[in-house]
Amino acid sequence: MRKGKTFIICGPSGVGKGTVVARLLASDPSLYFSVSATTRPPRPGEEDGVHYHFLSMEQFEQWIAEDQFLEHAQFVGNRYGTPRLYVDRAMAQGRDVLLDIEIQGAEQVKRKRPDVVRIYVAPPSWAELERRLIGRGTEDMEKVRSRLARGREEFSAAKDFDYFVINDTVDRAVEELRAIMTAEHCRPEERMALIDR
Repeated sequence: MRKGKTFIICGPSGVGKGTVVARLLASDPSLYFSVSATTRPPRPGEEDGVHYHFLSMEQFEQWIAEDQFLEHAQFVGNRYGTPRLYVDRAMAQGRDVLLDIEIQGAEQVKRKRPDVVRIYVAPPSWAELERRLIGRGTEDMEKVRSRLARGREEFSAAKDFDYFVINDTVDRAVEELRAIMTAEHCRPEERMALIDR
């Protein structure tokens, strides 16, 4: 049985990563979406192990000490991280794993797991990204401008990624992600190991 691979999906806020990943997961139930751990309390309707793995600050610190995270960060007073256990378990079952994380988290994972595949999802233009952020209607213009500035700042890191997908339409972005995942499983080192010699 083939071993699964880990694919990191990064991109600026508002680019549509969540929509693209949800469509990809719906089309292929064998994929595993990595559920993050957090120290923030659950919001109404959120379930432990489904939306997040909810940990106390003490548990989170213990997991860091035991090297149980592939990456972790602090955001607005709460801690977030990608638990190693669930990713490794899914890969051992032959499932490909999707991580939707920030650029800094992707760098941490790459240092620990050089074989991860990093995919940057970009908007067709910055004007379109601004339109999408405003269209969400969830933030004021100051926050929209702040997200755009951060996105432009992080954009330079995209050149170090393995693949670059432009999300001009969700269907095309999903198709390109599928093609990338298929290609990664056709590498000689992986395929040759499957042949009984």
